[in-house]
Amino acid sequence: MTSQNYTRRDFIKAMGLGAAALAVPGCAGSPQLSARNYRRPNIVLIMADDMGYSDIGCYGGEINTPNLNGLAAKGIRFTQFYNTARCCPTRASLMTGLYQHQAGVGHMMSDYGYDAYRGDLSNNCITIAEVLKQAGYSTYMSGKWHVTKHTKPDGPKHNWPRQRGFDRFFGTIHGAGSFYDPNSLTRDNTQIVPDDGFYYTNAISDNAAKFIAEHKSRSGDKPFFMYVPFTAPHWPMHALPQDIAKYKGRYDGGWDALRAERHKRMIEIGLVKKQWKLTPRDEGVPAWEDAKDKEWFARRMEVYAAMVDCLDQGVGRIIAQLKKSGDFENTLIFFLADNGGCAEEYGSRSAVKPDPSKPVVLKPMGADELQTRMQPTHTRDGRPVRTGYGVMPGPADTYIAYGKAWANSSNTPFRRYKHWVHEGGISTPLIAHWPAQIKSRGKLRHQPGHLIDIMATCVDVARAEYPSEYKGNRITPMEGRSLVPAFGNKPIEREAIYWEHEGNRAVRQGKWKLVSRHPGKWELYDLEADRTELNNLIEQNPAKAEDLKAMYEAWAKRAGVQPWPVKRRNKKQKA
Repeated sequence: MTSQNYTRRDFIKAMGLGAAALAVPGCAGSPQLSARNYRRPNIVLIMADDMGYSDIGCYGGEINTPNLNGLAAKGIRFTQFYNTARCCPTRASLMTGLYQHQAGVGHMMSDYGYDAYRGDLSNNCITIAEVLKQAGYSTYMSGKWHVTKHTKPDGPKHNWPRQRGFDRFFGTIHGAGSFYDPNSLTRDNTQIVPDDGFYYTNAISDNAAKFIAEHKSRSGDKPFFMYVPFTAPHWPMHALPQDIAKYKGRYDGGWDALRAERHKRMIEIGLVKKQWKLTPRDEGVPAWEDAKDKEWFARRMEVYAAMVDCLDQGVGRIIAQLKKSGDFENTLIFFLADNGGCAEEYGSRSAVKPDPSKPVVLKPMGADELQTRMQPTHTRDGRPVRTGYGVMPGPADTYIAYGKAWANSSNTPFRRYKHWVHEGGISTPLIAHWPAQIKSRGKLRHQPGHLIDIMATCVDVARAEYPSEYKGNRITPMEGRSLVPAFGNKPIEREAIYWEHEGNRAVRQGKWKLVSRHPGKWELYDLEADRTELNNLIEQNPAKAEDLKAMYEAWAKRAGVQPWPVKRRNKKQKA
């Protein structure tokens, strides 16, 4: 049965499933969908890497993002959607509909000896691709994986994309690397060397579009799920010259002016309330007028903007292919980011290395030689890769971040960054576009949501079954709630949303958020009145703080959260 024009009961019958499959746990959204001639949609899930809340145009930014803006104008935007504050925990949570600890990625890609901290997807979770594949979908992925510690070409592959439900895969298994020569570049299960002229953002977009075209020619109207996790604009700041040129001089006014400009637009759009004051310039960030080396600082943001611009161009090519294939109207497209803007000063603080006064001669890489380093020592043609204060980013022989001051701008108007669970670290844009079912155009949705909800939404709209067992393993029940009610501006019913990363912790229930920056004390905020978290109300509301603290501690125990820093479990103990 290849047509999408059949009811859920037809589908259940065809799959030989019982009546219980008609109920989707945690998904109350189906009644909000138009039932007449319902066609299960294609689903395209697009994610940016290390991109702040206010960077793209439809969320108040000045970066040229016409394709994302177009999706927002003809779809909906969530104003209070959340991630986990870090790359691989977000990916684990997004793919499984669980909190990251439940999926085995409580921190990063290291095994601490606890099931919640294996640095590898658990067998007690199931991916969106695995769920939808069982429901008759084809499944594709183009981009960054980063949910397994096994990245070597000759190592274990049980948690690579092809082994976790994807029919086709192009991308990287590792979490970061050069955009011109990324390590762990893989097609399906084989690591490969990039072609001449390779630029990773373009390669991700082009392979995604290719998967859509090939699917149409091979599978007709069979629905598909495609996951497109870009690495842009994660460091290193690598961008193509023609994209950088668009932003020449744009940031000469500095970060203070940029934050004020974005904040004003965000208020005008309705993303933030006027009474939510812009947070003060962060500690350690000088006033722009006092900053030295302004040309270098401005260039870093120019390259960052160019990276986001190129990502948007790629989204445009994916959209164009959906239209060409006749799939655009009945494709649910999501766009979000894995964490807030990144304050890491990777490669930008120390003296320039290698020492420019001591020329280094390196051999070009072999034609079949794989790049195995996150930060290459040299380019494929033998030029040393440079880091250090003052290195102008963009080309393949550089490797630096855009830094804290610009991350402060990316996260306008919120506090903190990637790693932390104050609003600047966990707030993400979320665009949802589905012309066949989302009839609102350009509207905002203020219901709080979390990326655990994406799984529940996919299960809901695909009329799929989230199993209690898979391949002989007990599957942890999903934590999320379908976003379908919010498509029609209905509430999303839930107890609360929780966070923990590197000891930074939070719980949000309704308008109240209890949050702590490790190793600091708890803080309490009324997010309806003060989403920029400038007025700590914990002394005025100790009972509410205690209630939320108890909820957090119960969740943390249930999810397997360990005190930070996590101590490696004794090998003699049962793991």
